Amino acid sequence: MLLPLLSCQKKAGNERPLTALETRGKGVYLSNCIQCHNPDPNLDGSIGPAVAGSSLELIEHRVLTRDYPAGHKPKRTSEVMPDFPQLKDDVPGLHAYLNSFVKN
Repeated sequence: MLLPLLSCQKKAGNERPLTALETRGKGVYLSNCIQCHNPDPNLDGSIGPAVAGSSLELIEHRVLTRDYPAGHKPKRTSEVMPDFPQLKDDVPGLHAYLNSFVKN
């Protein structure tokens, strides 16, 4: 099983290991997002923009419906992102992982 191995990982440049929720989100991100977004969420990808630090509301809207929250200004104007309704239960982990890159 891969999950225990991932949970022991540390992020580059970060002294703390990922939490279980962040680890789950990392798996979701690596399995579903890096085809368009950069493997490093701080960097722009080939199609998708950098997503580190994205709000839960933005992630929910983009992942589940392809829409943006009211008042959000997109980083890019492309409309190629598919929806991923099957990831509904994984959005909190994805949010935790992407926000683990934000320095407090």
